[in-house]
Amino acid sequence: MTLKDFLSHHDNKDSIIILAGKRKVAKEDEEKLVQLGRLLAMQTKNALFRSGNADGADYLFSSGIADIDKSLLQVITPWAGHRRKYELTDDVIPLESIDLSREPEVIMQSKLHTRTAGLIDPFLKGEKGSNYMAAAYIIRDTVMVIGSEELAPATYGIFYDDLNQPEQGGTGHTLKTCRRNNLPVIDQRTWMEWLDAQ
Repeated sequence: MTLKDFLSHHDNKDSIIILAGKRKVAKEDEEKLVQLGRLLAMQTKNALFRSGNADGADYLFSSGIADIDKSLLQVITPWAGHRRKYELTDDVIPLESIDLSREPEVIMQSKLHTRTAGLIDPFLKGEKGSNYMAAAYIIRDTVMVIGSEELAPATYGIFYDDLNQPEQGGTGHTLKTCRRNNLPVIDQRTWMEWLDAQ
């Protein structure tokens, strides 16, 4: 898919495009993620970009968007104050602002991440044990894709993955959740070609 094809099919009035990926980004790729953020912010007319505010790919993609127009960026955080000094937009939605008791689909799909499935119910009960953060991250990732009562679902996913060990951890959960909900996704094998064509 070329950038032109992407824009013609996915830059629509209600487009919400996830920009996410691995915390560990190869040094030679870091600037490319920033460049993609800038390119998308300049080339799209309608899209909103959604991030999880994680270190690495999320931050690099987001910084490119914010360099052009921070109002195009929406961030969903696992809790209020998460990496506050790295927030690049005013549109920040912490997980605790969402009433998860009214979001059975979010909970069900979060439990499909087998490594953290057993952590979700204790998290919902307010147990602040050592695994609290892991559950919050996975629920945040699910909300990024499917939304909530108050938050529209995403329509597309652009990712930076570890191509040697693809679809692992939180990035893997987010990618799989996109596919399960029929969201088209691409990774750097596609979008780096967009940069090369500029």
